[in-house]
Amino acid sequence: MTLLVAGAAPAAEKLSGPEMDALFAALADPANGDWQATQAKILDEWSKSGSPAFDLLLKRGRDAMAAGDLDAAIADLTALTDQAPDFAEGWNARATAYYLRGLYGPSIADIEHVLTLEPRHFGAISGLGLILQETNRKHDAMRAFQQSLSINPHQDGIRKALDALQSELGGTDL
Repeated sequence: MTLLVAGAAPAAEKLSGPEMDALFAALADPANGDWQATQAKILDEWSKSGSPAFDLLLKRGRDAMAAGDLDAAIADLTALTDQAPDFAEGWNARATAYYLRGLYGPSIADIEHVLTLEPRHFGAISGLGLILQETNRKHDAMRAFQQSLSINPHQDGIRKALDALQSELGGTDL
């Protein structure tokens, strides 16, 4: 069943696999002076479901999260994941809403869906690292942060979290 939204614009065309691969290669380059634009393009591509109705559900869920209405966010994003189970960003947004609600188990389950659909989702991987850190699984958190940084080395907050964990754990090599 396809949801129709009156007056909705057609969905923007998504980039192909090789085009995304090129963006990820550019993002992974620590010397990329234009990394913000590259990251923004990846995030924009991830937000394209291929359906105006699904894009609207994602926007509504994100807007509800931003307004602090986590129940509405989870409801909208659950509708999205039910209708578009192959849309990784729907799962990622709901994982974030669950995380903000303190529901780590459901958040991790959604992150697993994200990473099945998009293994390079550095945001989901770093989110997993935050959950692991908060649940005192610090070595696992370090591995998640390292994996996320290998995809996107420009995440200053994640680098600081990794450095703090390494310092706390005595610089343990994994």
